[in-house]
Formats: sequence, structure tokens, C-alpha cells
Amino acid sequence: MRVLLAAILSVALTSAFAADKKKDDPNQIGNRDIGKCVNFYSLEKEMALGKQLAEEVARQSKLNQDPTIVEFVNRLGQNLVRNSDAKLPFTFQVVEDDIPNAFALPGGFIFVNTGLIKLASEEDELAGAMAHEVAHVAARHMTCQATKGQIVNIASIPAGILLGGGLGGYAARQAMGVSAQAAFLKLSRAAESEADYLGTQYLYAAGYDPTGAISIFEKIESMQKSKPGALGRVFSTHPMDADRIDKTQQEIQKILPAKPEYVVTTSEYRDVRERLIAQDARKKGEAQDGRPRLKVGTRPGSEPQDERPTIKRRDLVH
Repeated sequence: MRVLLAAILSVALTSAFAADKKKDDPNQIGNRDIGKCVNFYSLEKEMALGKQLAEEVARQSKLNQDPTIVEFVNRLGQNLVRNSDAKLPFTFQVVEDDIPNAFALPGGFIFVNTGLIKLASEEDELAGAMAHEVAHVAARHMTCQATKGQIVNIASIPAGILLGGGLGGYAARQAMGVSAQAAFLKLSRAAESEADYLGTQYLYAAGYDPTGAISIFEKIESMQKSKPGALGRVFSTHPMDADRIDKTQQEIQKILPAKPEYVVTTSEYRDVRERLIAQDARKKGEAQDGRPRLKVGTRPGSEPQDERPTIKRRDLVH
């Protein structure tokens, strides 16, 4: 019996070690088991739940409807998804909110605040924040955490519920009655740490400078110090500190092979960001004096801007 138990333990440890090695290897993205946990939600139920919660967020928020801005954010997000471990379709929407934040809901629904776009002066910074949210979905953090919270109540579940619809149906019905933000946005430190780790790999795999993830977090941390009250909502769901930023820097140097070039930003992103800033300034001006303002168009015949991406050469010490 002892020999059998030892053999079983050895196989389990070997399997766990192999899984960890894959998780550390960005070349294995898409071919590794990310998001394994006790989970009452099938992917189908998770997507259905996320859709309903996303509709609730859309009703409660003002969404940016500018097709140029929305299309760019969606295209950037889909590029990150293609370079991730996610196994479901994603939807990206832009929320009119000056708080520099982005958040994910179960099932691949991600919302990006306009305040985050304005804060991210370079495309790799915005991509870094969005990759973090893609990682939350890929690792199924929201439904894994919701399941843990519901396990303690299983003993009190009526037998009829268990027989008709199962635990997955019970979990979904329970979640439907809870606010999206309260139920799914405040994740554990372990989940945030794993999203940092995976998100940085996705950023790297998509061709961006992985230090963009550090740069945007440093900007948000700096804002927290200068305006602690203004970013309360961000830090209630995304705790930020120097140790977390240092850990990400160490992980970049440890697991991401240096590339000769990285995309830092593009002229298209600069145009989108400037367009958003101009829209915001125009709205604020109209709100102040109540008078409509004329839109200034581009002069015919003006020379187009350079469409080539900005490339950054970086040597990372390993």
C-alpha cells in the first residue's frame, strides 16, 4: 500500500511540476491548463452569466460609442486574446469614466474606462492593463472565486436543487441576484498576482514591450499617492503596491527571453488617444458654458502622419 501511495504521489508531483513549467513558458501559451479549479460553472454557464452582468453594467454606465475608438480598443483586445490561454470569445467596450481602470466579467466581457486610455500615453501601457484583464478571464478567476464562496453553503442546499439543475445552476441563480461589481470584481491577492504573471506573458506574446505593464501600474500607483481618494474604486478591486510592481519586473527578467525589438506605440493609438482627449475637452467646455462648439476638421491636402509603429530596442538582463 505504501509503495502504491508513493507511486501515486510521485505521478501527481511530476504532473504538477510539468504544469508549472508550462505556465512559466510563454511558448506554451494556448497549450497549457490555465484556470483549473473546483468550479460550479461550465464555460457555457460562465458566458451566459457574464452576458447578463455585462448588460447590467451597460445599463448603469455611459458607453463611448465613437466607432474609431471602440474599434481600436476591440482590435487591440482581440490581439491579446489570440496570444492568451483563453478558450472563449471576448467582447470589449469603452466606458466614459475618468477613473483609470479596466475590469473583466466572467465569460470574456471586458470594459475599459476612457480615463485609462488618457493615462496610458503609449499603446503598450494600455495593452498591459488590458492583458491583465484577459488573464483574469483565461484563468477563470471570477467563477473559481465565486465557487469557493459558495462551497461553504452546500450543506444547506435543498435536495431538490441538487437533483434539478445541479450545483452549476444553483451557483448561477445565486450570482444573478448579486451586483456584478460586488460579486466578481474584488478578487484575491493570489488571483491578482497570477493575472499580473499571465497578462505580462500575453503582452509579450502579442509583440509589445512587457515593461508597459509595469509602466501603467506605476502611473496608477503615483496617482494613488497624489489623489488617494479619487482612486478608491480602482484600489478596492486592484490592490497596487511597490512589491507587486517589483515582482512583475523580476518575472519579466526571469521568464521572458529578450527580443531585439518591441512595439511600444503606434501613430494610430496616438490619434485615437488624442481624439478621445479632444472629445472630453469639448464636452467639458460645452458643459461649462452651455454653448455648442464647432468641430474643427482636418485641412484637405494635409500630409498624413507616419503610420509605422514605434519600436523600442531593449536588452533585458537575465
